[in-house]
Amino acid sequence: MYRDGARKSIWQDEIKRFSTENDLHQWFDTAIIGGGITGISTALKLQESGQKCIIIEAANIGFGTTGGTTAHLNDFFDTTYAQAIRDFGLENAKLYAESGKDAIHIIDSNIKKYNISCDFIRRSAYLFALDEDQEKRLKDIVTGAAQVGHEMLYVNEISFPIPFREAVLIPAQGYFHPIKYIKALCEAFIQLGGSIEENCICEDHKEHDDDIILTTSKGEIKARNVIYATHIPPGINLLHFTNAPYRSYAMAFSLKDDDYPRELGYDLCDPYHYYRIQEFEGENLLIAGGEDHKTGHSDDTGACFSRLENYVRKHFNVETAYYSWSSQYYEPIDGFPYIGKLPGSQNRIYVATGFRGNGMIFGTLSSQIFHDLIMTGKNKYEHLFSPARIKPIAGFADFVKENATVAFDYVKDKIFVERIDSLSEIKPGEAKVFRYESETYALYKEINGTFHLLRSTCPHASCEVRWNSAELSWDCPCHGSRFNVNGKRLTGPSTQDLPKIFPFQKR
Repeated sequence: MYRDGARKSIWQDEIKRFSTENDLHQWFDTAIIGGGITGISTALKLQESGQKCIIIEAANIGFGTTGGTTAHLNDFFDTTYAQAIRDFGLENAKLYAESGKDAIHIIDSNIKKYNISCDFIRRSAYLFALDEDQEKRLKDIVTGAAQVGHEMLYVNEISFPIPFREAVLIPAQGYFHPIKYIKALCEAFIQLGGSIEENCICEDHKEHDDDIILTTSKGEIKARNVIYATHIPPGINLLHFTNAPYRSYAMAFSLKDDDYPRELGYDLCDPYHYYRIQEFEGENLLIAGGEDHKTGHSDDTGACFSRLENYVRKHFNVETAYYSWSSQYYEPIDGFPYIGKLPGSQNRIYVATGFRGNGMIFGTLSSQIFHDLIMTGKNKYEHLFSPARIKPIAGFADFVKENATVAFDYVKDKIFVERIDSLSEIKPGEAKVFRYESETYALYKEINGTFHLLRSTCPHASCEVRWNSAELSWDCPCHGSRFNVNGKRLTGPSTQDLPKIFPFQKR
């Protein structure tokens, strides 16, 4: 299985292509764009209800964040219940608390219904404070959880070899193997008559009275409903101003003493660290994550892995680091995900984004919300997570900050891009955005002297891309589009590649 980065994740040995023999000229009830947990879960649920569905995936199933997640299944979230109460009120916070339980129940039900072997395990989680400030935050988190009826128990010990000041235990959390899970969902979907078209980029859509016509790299597709399960939809939309792309880093280690913590673990650092174990080829590995930052806003992404590894080695008796990878997610300005009808559409185009670090939960929950909105016209979460909601207070500061950052990045990168006189100024293994005459370019030079020269302007909204040395990709700091060294699109919202000038061998 391929995914959207140069580094291999622990899940990628599950290799399977799922494209079916499809007549793309037939009419579909619902076309789902995106082959991650959101799109596949939704397609299966709609197909179970008698709809005729197709999944359109630009690369291969699990190519994006689902193939790069650490696959924690928890019903306490990055946006705490205390914050939810302050910004959305107690009753909405209680509904928010229900969403995590509902999502895990959907996963559990799918596993039982289709007899899925995906290493799904229920485990308790520890949330622990490492200093005085974190201790205050933990108290606030526990107070908010109590108000919505979510159990958190203070404990004196944790199963992690990390010095802490205070900690709570949270029962009934879990984790699983995300690719084994969605692979089984795909098989069930196909068995029910569903269609999957991989290596098919959805470039545009046009709404008509009776259908929506999708323009794709393999021709037009007609459907009654369309769901963008792609993190962020293409085009320029309200959601591009209310969400910001971030990257998170993960590594998998073996431990010398075989003293693996069985529970999930989370500290309250900013950005926080998180832990779980995964059995791999008969042995346990510790998966640790952290070092999150806004996409395109790290000068040295390789250093993020170094810091994470050093932190883990400081506290655990590490033997070998087997895997290291990074993944992308979107931060919503007011803390809640956006799941529902696409703002500005005619109510038959749907979108899911803004999951923060809870993608497996909200991606799964999206399947129920989309199913209910399409089949019955209503769902209990539709207003809480509506993409069209406007909260003038909640998230306003983040709205200003994120969009000011986008504007600043756009202007700064246009004005202050470096000029070079000769390609010989680029060293082997180096990448650079530069200006030559009146044009800007992105250049990567391999160790062997091969140059990869591209136009540096992201086709989505004309921001200038930046180099990601850890994943060997060009990342857009404005809205999160990413491209490989040859300009091939890795993730949207761009639907186009970076224009390729030429690759050539230095002589």
